[in-house]
Amino acid sequence: MKITLELPAELLNELMVLTGATSKSQLVRETLEEHIKLIKRKRLLTMKGSIDLENLL
Repeated sequence: MKITLELPAELLNELMVLTGATSKSQLVRETLEEHIKLIKRKRLLTMKGSIDLENLL
C-alpha cells in the first residue's frame, strides 16, 4: 500500500543508521513490526501470574 507521510528527516536518517535499513520502506516496515512485537510483549507481561497452567490440561 502506498501512503504519504510527513516525517522528520533527522529521525528517519538516524533510524536508518541504527537499524541498517537500506530503504525507507524497509525501515518503516521493520519499525512497525518491532513496535507490534513490543506491544504484544508488554501485554503478555501484564498477564504474568494470571493464567493457571496447572488446570489447563
